[in-house]
Amino acid sequence: MDRSEALYEQARTLLPGGVNSPVRAYRAVNMAPRFITRADGACIWDEDGKRYIDYVCSWGPMILGHNHPVIRAAVEEAVQDGLSFGAPTRREVEMAQLMVQLVPNIEMVRMVNSGTEAVMSAIRLARGATGRDKIIKFEGCYHGHSDCLLVSAGSSALAGGCPSSAGVPEDIVRHTLTAQFNRLDTVEDLLKEYPGQVACVIVEPVAANMGVVGPEPGFLQGLRNLCDSYGALLIFDEVITGFRLALGGAQAYYGVRADLVTFGKIIGGGMPVGAYCGSRKLMEQVAPCGPVYQAGTLSGNPVAMAAGLAQLRYLKDHPEVYENIDKKAAFLGESMKQSAARHGVNVAVNRVGSLLSPFFVPSAVSTFVDAKGSDLGAYAAYFRGMLDRGVALAPAQFEAMFLSDAHSPEDLAQTARAVDEVFAQLAQR
Repeated sequence: MDRSEALYEQARTLLPGGVNSPVRAYRAVNMAPRFITRADGACIWDEDGKRYIDYVCSWGPMILGHNHPVIRAAVEEAVQDGLSFGAPTRREVEMAQLMVQLVPNIEMVRMVNSGTEAVMSAIRLARGATGRDKIIKFEGCYHGHSDCLLVSAGSSALAGGCPSSAGVPEDIVRHTLTAQFNRLDTVEDLLKEYPGQVACVIVEPVAANMGVVGPEPGFLQGLRNLCDSYGALLIFDEVITGFRLALGGAQAYYGVRADLVTFGKIIGGGMPVGAYCGSRKLMEQVAPCGPVYQAGTLSGNPVAMAAGLAQLRYLKDHPEVYENIDKKAAFLGESMKQSAARHGVNVAVNRVGSLLSPFFVPSAVSTFVDAKGSDLGAYAAYFRGMLDRGVALAPAQFEAMFLSDAHSPEDLAQTARAVDEVFAQLAQR
């Protein structure tokens, strides 16, 4: 038994499932999780000292790589002044100014502590501003674990075979309506069925919690048009895509306007943080200006703001990062396709910018139904084979690979070789 396995056995007696977030339990890949001791650049190291090229990147925020010196220096400077004040600070104002400057169509920002909290608060604001109760989400999209959104959810809820949750009252989820991603007709049908009752449509602009599934041409603009026609607000959940697809997020990348936008992860340089943003008219409905209540002792934490400011300022000053990481993801995606063809393995490779995922299916994946057809046993074997070769991927089919600016040509070449070897093995299954 290695050190990670021993720690996992101990953790299972102290933490539910031995983890503090379900996907970390590695149940979808049938093995004990790796316990990580440190990370630097494109790599992580486990308790036994084994090094892995990391394509999880803390689920996205490490766009510059782990332990980036600019971010680390900002954190070290901030902690000398204290860890938390429960009071306003200069850095949260500077962060809001920078976000308003970079992200289209937002005028005000409210900082929170996680993506889950950001989305929960944005939906409350949409309901308060419209006076309506119902919301529309998409099957297979994950927006955090607040009650009203744990309906046909993606991410670890999907990988675990539990698309909803015990403990969520039926009276709450009866206001949550579910449509199909990339199917505008399913959205319009719901808007027609519940006229004047839908407060908002919330969507991941790129669905990245059913694997990576991009929006088909016209889908996001179609949502904008439907929301305008039926008086609903459009919420982009950019906890994953924000500042990763582009400096202005999915709104800039696709040229589609959202009414409210949620962020997380990346705006804290990987530290716990979230935010929801929108027009001044909407955001001034939030307390203490307006009647929509939301609060948080640690919101705008000075250390998290220091890390996030350092990362966003670096990205602003180095726009070439986006071109670099997109090229790296394109290289890996093409390598996967070539290996799959060479070995006769059924794999569909989806990529949007620096987000990437292989699906073990014989045909293209553009909907949640397509994604659910993936061979989960094949993915588990692929994951284990890659881990054995020093490449760390998400331990579930319905997640994304994330590229960072720190991934070197040598890292990519090693990864491509590992993919080819594992696909050759899968062809023998």
